[in-house]
Amino acid sequence: MKHTFILLVLVASLAATAQEGQNLVYNASFEERSFCPQRIDAIGVMKAVDAWWQPTQGSSDYFNQCGGRECTVPRNKMGTQAPHTGNAYCGIYCSQEDYREYLQTELRTPLQAGRHYRVAYFASLADKSPHAVATLGALLTADRIADSTVGILMRRENTDIGGGERQSIATYIVPQVANPTDSVVDNTREWVEICDTIVADGGERFLTLGNFADFNHSTVVDLHNALAILQGAYYYIDDVSVVCLDTAGAEPEPAVTAPAEGEIVPMWGVFFDIDSHELLQQSYNELRRLLELLRAYPDMKIELRGHTDNTGTLKHNLELSDNRAKAVLDYMEEHGVERRRMTSKGYGSTLPVDTNDTPEGRSRNRRVEYRVIGY
Repeated sequence: MKHTFILLVLVASLAATAQEGQNLVYNASFEERSFCPQRIDAIGVMKAVDAWWQPTQGSSDYFNQCGGRECTVPRNKMGTQAPHTGNAYCGIYCSQEDYREYLQTELRTPLQAGRHYRVAYFASLADKSPHAVATLGALLTADRIADSTVGILMRRENTDIGGGERQSIATYIVPQVANPTDSVVDNTREWVEICDTIVADGGERFLTLGNFADFNHSTVVDLHNALAILQGAYYYIDDVSVVCLDTAGAEPEPAVTAPAEGEIVPMWGVFFDIDSHELLQQSYNELRRLLELLRAYPDMKIELRGHTDNTGTLKHNLELSDNRAKAVLDYMEEHGVERRRMTSKGYGSTLPVDTNDTPEGRSRNRRVEYRVIGY
C-alpha cells in the first residue's frame, strides 16, 4: 500500500467547457494507467495510475483487472468488489488512529468563484475490514498538499512566537464535502455515493479524498468481522466527479493559440523524484496540456529541454537533464505524437533561471521546458 505554467487560452477553453457540466476530474474512474499493478505493499508510492497520487506517506493502492493477484478486480487481497464502472478503482485506509491514506489529483481547471459545483465519488467498504466509518470526505484546495505524515492530514502553519523563534501549529482540516456522521458507510456489496454541492471560493484546483476526522469523531463501528485481515476501515474508491451546475451564461469557447516560433515555455508542473527521470503522476495535467496543444497544431515541432540546479557534477547533471527531457518526449510519443515532431536535449545547470544559492531558486532551476522550433 502503501509554479505550474498554464497556457491561458487552454484554461479559458476548459473553463468554458466546465460551464456545460464537464467533469473536471481527469481519469475519474482510474482507467488510465502507466502499468498494471502487481502487489499491495505496506509502504511505497502508488505510481501505476495516471493523474492520481498520495499527498502523504500513507500508501494508497491501485486495483485493475490487469493487475497481479493481490490487486486485480473483482477479487483481490482486500476483498471482492466489481468496479462501479470500468475495470479499475483505488483503495485507502480511513480509520486507524495513527495511520491514514488519501488520494489527490489536480482538476482540469480551477473552480470559479461563486459558482456551484457538485463534488462526488463512490465508496465501498472492503470485505476484510473489521471497522467502518462515516466521515469520508473531499477537500478542495488552491495549493497542492504534500505532507510527510502517515497519520491524519492536518493543516500545519509556522507561527512567530517571539524571540526569533517559530512554532509549528497543526489543526484539523474541515473538508467542503463530508458524509454525515450518523451515516456509517458499511456496505460491502454496493457502492455508496459521497456527495454534496459547494459554492467555490475561486481558485481551487486540487482535490483530496479520504477521512479528515480524528478517530473519536469518525463514528467508527466495530463489525466483528471474522474475515478481517486489516486493522481499520478500508474503502475502495471509484468514479470521482467535480461538475459545475451553473450552465447559464457560459462564454463561447476561444480558439487554442500556440506559442510563437522560437518561444520557450516552462513546464513548472512536471515533477520527478529526487535524482530520477521517472515522471510522477503529479505531472499529468501539465503533460496533457502540451499533448492537447500538439494535437491542435499537427505541424508544430518542439525541442524538449531539461535543466538541473548546480548540485552534483556537470556530467551527472547533463545526463539527468537529458533523461528527464527524453521522458517527456517518450510520454508524448506514447500518446500519439509523431517522433519526427520532437527532439530532446539536456542542458544540465548551464542555463539557470534563478539563483542556485536558495532552495527556492534551485527548485525553479530544476525544470523541463519546450521551445517551438517550427510549424
